[in-house]
Amino acid sequence: MLDWLISTIPLFKIVHIAALAIWCGGLLALPVMLARHDPNGTLDDYRIIRHATHTTYTLCVTPAAVIAVIAGTWLIFLREAFVPWLFAKLAFVALLVVAHAWIGHIVAKIAEQPGFHQPPRPIFPIFAVLVPIVAILTLVLAKPVLNGNVFPDWLLVPRNGQLPFEVPS
Repeated sequence: MLDWLISTIPLFKIVHIAALAIWCGGLLALPVMLARHDPNGTLDDYRIIRHATHTTYTLCVTPAAVIAVIAGTWLIFLREAFVPWLFAKLAFVALLVVAHAWIGHIVAKIAEQPGFHQPPRPIFPIFAVLVPIVAILTLVLAKPVLNGNVFPDWLLVPRNGQLPFEVPS
């Protein structure tokens, strides 16, 4: 069983990278789409733009985020990647999730208060998304050697019995 699970690593990587591309691309596109909301526009324009942003967020970006996180979590355990740079990466993933939630809040506010809620200028949400994306890419591609003494031992090695396979000590 372990060999079959390990042989699925390339599949998990493909799914993870594809979901990340959709998630990050969507988070970068949504602020530009939200900027098209004009409180003085016609109801027809409002309906079209509101539907497009809502659909993009709920049916494309959010499912991609969930898939990226699930596939990434599997990769951590399949690759036994319990290294300090990964924990730094996860901190930036948490920031990306916060930016995701903030953009979702903006989408919801525009839907709840048509004509009254003006979205922030696109540069602010884009910056909030780009910072974690660039940091994540830097950490993943460079895999810097970070001092492991910063992290407690229990965070670097999974405990016995928590994984469906053996982890060498």
